[in-house]
Amino acid sequence: MTHHFHRPRTLILPPAPYAAAVLGGWWLDRNLHPLPWEWGGMVQLLGWLVAGLGAAVLAWTLVTCWLHRTTVNPYKAATRLCTTGPFRYSRNPIYLGDWFILVGASMILATWWPLLFAPLVWLLLHYGVIRHEEAHLAARFGDSYLAYQARVRRWL
Repeated sequence: MTHHFHRPRTLILPPAPYAAAVLGGWWLDRNLHPLPWEWGGMVQLLGWLVAGLGAAVLAWTLVTCWLHRTTVNPYKAATRLCTTGPFRYSRNPIYLGDWFILVGASMILATWWPLLFAPLVWLLLHYGVIRHEEAHLAARFGDSYLAYQARVRRWL
């Protein structure tokens, strides 16, 4: 048994990098240097649609985890391996929904700044969260998780 069996060793709260990108991008746009979307008023409408898609993916994922009676808390042990619902398409549907919300928020705020932080968000998520969650799931569910990992992509 590895030290990942009992719980993931998550280093950061997963929504934090996304929230920091949105808030930091908003602040930079308003106080330092604007980087506007040049799509007119259409960009904000499209942003609400993209953010809404992200919220729908999040809701679908939460319901799926609730039906499987397992946690979405990144600091607690998974009790079941979810492979249905949005997990059929992505091993990380919550983070995928968060990406849609990040893009949507950037469009709603009509600034490119939050998206410029996307590589940093990805690095923080990959090394601070996803690696630890995957190690936990592999330690906890063994071959079942490894087969799932081989079958379903991390993002889409």
